[in-house]
Amino acid sequence: MTRILIVEDDDALRRALSINLRSHGYDVSAAADGKSALALAASDHPDAVVLDLGLPDIDGTEVIRGLRGWTTLPIIVLSARQTSQEKVWALDEGADDYVTKPFGMDELLARIRVAVRRYVPSGETALVETAHFTVDLTAKRVTRDGADVRLTPTEWGILELLVRHPGELVPQRQILSQVWGPAYEKETNYLRVYLAHLRRKLEPVPSTPRYIVTESGMGYRFEP
Repeated sequence: MTRILIVEDDDALRRALSINLRSHGYDVSAAADGKSALALAASDHPDAVVLDLGLPDIDGTEVIRGLRGWTTLPIIVLSARQTSQEKVWALDEGADDYVTKPFGMDELLARIRVAVRRYVPSGETALVETAHFTVDLTAKRVTRDGADVRLTPTEWGILELLVRHPGELVPQRQILSQVWGPAYEKETNYLRVYLAHLRRKLEPVPSTPRYIVTESGMGYRFEP
């Protein structure tokens, strides 16, 4: 059965959506705020998320970013925000579709069917565990020996990109472009400095890295 996660702080609308989706054969889980939504997504592994942007604890775009840290599952925004800029922001953060309130249930159901039909699960996980540290892609958190490892936003950006491609060579230019921007694709010295910082924080022996491996002249590889 296809599982849908509804993220909506309006109790009446959340109940109505749940009832409608269940009546059409979907398995439904629901959250009233962003943090609960991220936790449910990690534990329940839904096939799609229907997400309101105006949540009481964190903005819906933060939920999109949290999900996109580890999963490609379809995210359909359901929001009263109707400006073109709001839609662009949500889509740029990683939403797959945008439905404005008020909406027709038939239209929403059709969009869910399309999103689910296109989605191919890839064995994604929110937690990446090694023998020495754990990376929580949803919470954007790294722990080592039971304690949090403090990373800068740049260090996290590099680590997240590598961890999301385990065992794969990630070219230097790709890392520089995605973390710093396209204008920095040739600034390989930036990478060397930040990779050294990451290794000091995560590797058991930083001088002989076990997890963050250099492929000379090409890029880097994460070996879990």
